[in-house]
Amino acid sequence: MTRILVVDDDRALLRALAINLKARHFEVETAADGATALAQAARTPPDIAIIDLGLPDLDGIDVVVGLRGWTTVPIIVLSARDTQSSKVDALDAGADDYITKPFGMDELLARIRAALRRAATDAPAPVVRTAAFTVDLAAKKVTRDGGPVRLTPTEWHVLELLVRHTGKLVTHEQMLKEIWGPAYASQSHYVRVHMAELRRKVEREPARPQMLLTEAGVGYRLRDRG
Repeated sequence: MTRILVVDDDRALLRALAINLKARHFEVETAADGATALAQAARTPPDIAIIDLGLPDLDGIDVVVGLRGWTTVPIIVLSARDTQSSKVDALDAGADDYITKPFGMDELLARIRAALRRAATDAPAPVVRTAAFTVDLAAKKVTRDGGPVRLTPTEWHVLELLVRHTGKLVTHEQMLKEIWGPAYASQSHYVRVHMAELRRKVEREPARPQMLLTEAGVGYRLRDRG
């Protein structure tokens, strides 16, 4: 079942969208503000996100940027802002589509279907193999030396974020915002604790990690397989 994250501070609209989407056999998660949306997406990654720009705590553009930092799932923006600059800003931030309010349910469903078709065509290989372990992004499984590795949900999200940015630096702040939410942006010890446990489970020599590399004082990076 396709999981949709719907983010809007209009609770009546949020409820109406959830009812209509569930009636069409989608699994629906809802959030009325940006921080909740980012935290929910980190805990339970959606297959597609629908985001209003006028949120009470964060601008919807910030939520788009936050999601796009670690996931390639389709993002559809809903907004009463109908200026060309608003649309350009949303698309430049990483949104795949933009629908101006008010809109019809049939139009939204058509946009969702189109976005999911494009995503299925462009989807990256779901299995990533490193010298020490293998990550199956679709099944959310990790194996090492042919056997399964049991990760906590938070450890999985840390590893998934690094895998989706293989070879690139992921900062402490980016990890904290994506996984724990914007309120935790300065709590870098959260990342250190979970990274130490993650290395213990997947690295051959946790004290001398070869795959999950530290960029001192900045963040972490998964060694590029190439």
